[in-house]
Amino acid sequence: MEEQQRNREVKISVRNLVEFLLRSGDLDSRFTGRDRMSEGAQLHRKLQKAYGSSYKAEVALKETRTVGGIAFTVIGRADGIITEEDKTTVDEIKSVTQPLDEVDEDFAPVHWAQARCYACMVAAQNGLTEITVRLTYVHADTEEVKTLDRVYTQEELETFFNDLLLSYHSWAEFSASWAELRDMSIKALSFPFAYYRRGQRELAAGVYKALRDEKRLFAQAPTGIGKTMSTVFPAVKAMGEGLTTKIFYLTAKTVTRQVAQEAFERLRENGLRFKTVTLTAKEKICFQDTPACTPETCPYAKGHYNRVNAALRELLEENDAITRETVEAYARKHTVCPFELSLDLSMWVDAVICDYNYAFDPRVYLKRFFAQENQIPDCVFLVDEAHNLVDRAREMFSAELKKSSFTQVKTALKKSAPRLKKRLNAVCKVFLELKEECGEERPSLVKNTQSEELCAALEHFLSECELWLKEHGKEHEQYDALLQLFFDSLGYLHTAELFDERYVFITDCAGHDVRARLFCVDPSMLLNNALNRARGAALFSATLTPLQYFKNILGGREEDYILKLSSPFDQRNMHLLLCGGISTKYRHRDESYGRIAEVIKAVIGGRAGNYMVFFPSYLYLQRVYDEFKALCPEVDTLIQQSGMTEPEREEFLLRFDAQNSETLVGFSVMGGVFSEGVDLKGDRLIGSIIVGVGLPQVSTEQDIIMNFFNQENGMGFEYAYMYPGMNKVLQAAGRVIRSEADRGVVVLIDERFAHNEYLRLFPGHWSGCLLVKSPTQIEKSVREFWNECVDTTNSETL
Repeated sequence: MEEQQRNREVKISVRNLVEFLLRSGDLDSRFTGRDRMSEGAQLHRKLQKAYGSSYKAEVALKETRTVGGIAFTVIGRADGIITEEDKTTVDEIKSVTQPLDEVDEDFAPVHWAQARCYACMVAAQNGLTEITVRLTYVHADTEEVKTLDRVYTQEELETFFNDLLLSYHSWAEFSASWAELRDMSIKALSFPFAYYRRGQRELAAGVYKALRDEKRLFAQAPTGIGKTMSTVFPAVKAMGEGLTTKIFYLTAKTVTRQVAQEAFERLRENGLRFKTVTLTAKEKICFQDTPACTPETCPYAKGHYNRVNAALRELLEENDAITRETVEAYARKHTVCPFELSLDLSMWVDAVICDYNYAFDPRVYLKRFFAQENQIPDCVFLVDEAHNLVDRAREMFSAELKKSSFTQVKTALKKSAPRLKKRLNAVCKVFLELKEECGEERPSLVKNTQSEELCAALEHFLSECELWLKEHGKEHEQYDALLQLFFDSLGYLHTAELFDERYVFITDCAGHDVRARLFCVDPSMLLNNALNRARGAALFSATLTPLQYFKNILGGREEDYILKLSSPFDQRNMHLLLCGGISTKYRHRDESYGRIAEVIKAVIGGRAGNYMVFFPSYLYLQRVYDEFKALCPEVDTLIQQSGMTEPEREEFLLRFDAQNSETLVGFSVMGGVFSEGVDLKGDRLIGSIIVGVGLPQVSTEQDIIMNFFNQENGMGFEYAYMYPGMNKVLQAAGRVIRSEADRGVVVLIDERFAHNEYLRLFPGHWSGCLLVKSPTQIEKSVREFWNECVDTTNSETL
């Protein structure tokens, strides 16, 4: 009974309540101006201070009422309560970009609804029979103010508030009933396999402990442990115990989202009742050739809000596993936007499977979850393939602009828009000044301070551009170009607000063009802030080596947990050879091409089958490929091409057939699409040859990272080059042994692998590595390994 009572409580914010129930009309994402949330907050504070002592600002409100057997806890925050001798006024402040003479009593019914809810709560808590509701509209640019007042009796407000809760009751009843069913199924849920693999129980326990203790777990879990189920299962169990209300399974790639979907489906087959939705990028799921969310151009946008709640309810009642295909089917049936439908679904399901950026990217993260009033403080993050988050974070927290983008638009405007062209000229002038500062001999200039002049020029450009975009429709030939430039500039300025000692400002000069970059060198603090949006988190990968580095760079705190697990597979199934007599350093590469070709020939000479060779660059790949084809013209080969399409990638992988009677050698790039996330089990891949230690290409960015961390902790080379490089090596090596039955060969080609600083990065199951120096020795060793495998197989059969 106590459990049932807990599930019959529904907590919702005033804003979510009124916006969900009262939304109607078209979906229209055409340009209306900037998202001025931070500017609006500043205007709010300015107005609040101006009222004086009678004005109480940012008043937290909470009201619990039982309607139809459900205890609704409604929370909110009134912008202000004005207490005078003869009356009390609840003030709701809204910043707008429309001229204030267009703002009248009927401008936004949802604003009145929100304010009336606050007024009802204030009146009930203070025994007021009458209260004034005020909407204060402030213009974001001019700071002009317009107020609208209405007086309500407590009885009127009570009726309105209770009617809202009655309207929401069926949704709340659905949610509460589902939660009861879900939690009962979780309590009865057992691990979906007959036994835990080695390390799997330990990982599951580590994840549960982190979520329970509100910590973060950084786990290195080698291939084969079953990372997805080992993280999903304890997170689901934590939900059943009331430790979380939402699971976010965050990934970098589509293939890992599919694996997560399969894990939840496996648990459903084992009795779990659990709703999940997989979010797909707007550009991919949009039904139109070009995403344009306006009622004039898209039938799914016209009247979207009139139909979306019906689509949402039907979809939720009929489905637990909500994939992209499911969303698209119901969106077509109800003629609503599939992307917006999927976002609405995310509020109602138990788990959201999505890309990293929905939780971490400051420009696109899910504000409906993580923005103050709507924040869910007890959600949890499961971050798959977390080694990818380092580079993705630097990308998400960085920004850049090019002078040529402004010049092209300015030229295309010709003689029109003189005020806008003046602002474009001012931006271009700053770029030219940056180029002069860079000098003739220096292609790049790195500084610890950003260009305030550029930020100021961009602010002026945005103000003028905003006016131009509002005045001109999409039919203007420069509309799209200016709209893109507007958002690029706005994104740059938002990043500029984050600029601190963890950033550098880079000026790049190439020919006549100039590029200004805000480069996030150390994303750890910003990732820590993002991870604070969750109660707890598990960040896991097969290649978090070394763990302390990843814990530091990914926003770990001193109190957070780390876990390093051994491979669950028999160490004897992988034959690891270190070919230490060859240098792949850039200055020695010309001498290495033929020798590497001979090593490949020796490896494949041990047994016919499918092999992959991984290189640090396409140029290196091509040089060795030419040598190998001259040496072994009869061997079937494949080459990874730059910029391969999805069908081309699939065709490439399909060639790795376990039934191949002849040897196939695929030439690929380390860190590319075929070196991680590829699952070629059994005889589809029996050998991986890795050329070099995977160091990132020397660049301005990598050197900046190196210099930064040399000053921070004296480990600049490790943070910038060695650790990221070794991560690529481990990923490439991990393509070979994918299951308990797999057997294969991994060959490391580079003399540096034999040095202590690299040997200490080897995972535990690499301890049997053999040092070989000649092709003859390699072929003999490989042949002996395969012969032993045959003997072992026969013994097992007997």
